[in-house]
Amino acid sequence: MTDPRRPLAPVRTRTISRRGFLAVGAAAPLALGAGRASARENPTLGTIERLDPALDDLIAPDARVERVAESSGWIEGPVWDRAHDRLLFSDTMANTVFQWSRGEGLSVFLKPSGYTGSVPRGGEPGSNGLTFDHDGSLLLCQHGDRRVARLKADGSFQSLADRYQGKRFNSPNDLVVKSNGDIYFTDPNYGLLGENHDQGKELDFTGVYRLAADDGEVTLLTRELDFPNGLVFSPDEKTLYVGNSGFKRAIWTAYPVADDGTLGPGRPFGDVTPMVGERPGLPDGMKVDDRGNLFATGPGGVLIFSPDGKHLGTIATGSACGNCAWAEDGSVLYIAADKHVGRLQTKTSGRIPGPAKA
Repeated sequence: MTDPRRPLAPVRTRTISRRGFLAVGAAAPLALGAGRASARENPTLGTIERLDPALDDLIAPDARVERVAESSGWIEGPVWDRAHDRLLFSDTMANTVFQWSRGEGLSVFLKPSGYTGSVPRGGEPGSNGLTFDHDGSLLLCQHGDRRVARLKADGSFQSLADRYQGKRFNSPNDLVVKSNGDIYFTDPNYGLLGENHDQGKELDFTGVYRLAADDGEVTLLTRELDFPNGLVFSPDEKTLYVGNSGFKRAIWTAYPVADDGTLGPGRPFGDVTPMVGERPGLPDGMKVDDRGNLFATGPGGVLIFSPDGKHLGTIATGSACGNCAWAEDGSVLYIAADKHVGRLQTKTSGRIPGPAKA
């Protein structure tokens, strides 16, 4: 029997969505940074805006974001696969997870990734947030199938959570695994074709949930956010940051995490509502570094906040960003910027999910 905990091999397919890449043969030109090319040969993606000298301790003054890959859809959920030295990311519109590495470039890793139904549908049916559990299995938030799932070694999906109190989730969006194995995830409406007005919507709210590692129980942690999106723990796991991507309420909230894993009353951490419409993007996915600084996608790119909420600067990509991920040795930040993937070498580092590389 195949060990389901072994590092995942790529799942090969012979088809590719018209909404994803133009053609299988066209994937190579869109995969920048392949082969032995120098990082300096890749185009620059945006600029770095510095609002506080403290940013120089995190990002060198001469640092640049290199554009390493491109899709024609909306890129989400980047995660570094340490076992294979590659980046995985979702294209929500193409219903595909792609893989990219410096040596091999870009290729399809998994299709379908978020919708396994037989009836064609539009919108964003694919996977969104991706992460690895402590055994090295890939976890996915699946828009179309409306669940949190694990990718098994044979390429099939194991449903981990698809309902709360008997009602189907809206469309799980992002997820993070706590040190004890519990999975925390958000459930907005973005994967529903009609969003809040979708006829198939069964829950009358959007929530943040915990899936317990020991017994699989799903607990509603909060329903106070109308568009809960990205989430991440502070390094000590005493705080859970959650972004809300509402046009009228573009905020980040910091929730204290109780000993039993539930959340206390949230406190405002950041509010960029006045920036909505002036710069592309809304609060979406985010990561923290080992020092507690928050790298949060939002209006203008990736906004960098100190642990006390001071805005230090912005990685201004010029486009809306879906998420970011620590990668390689932990000091490299990959950014999902609309249809582009950017790579930034930093002076700090963050945790890469999953087991350490053997």
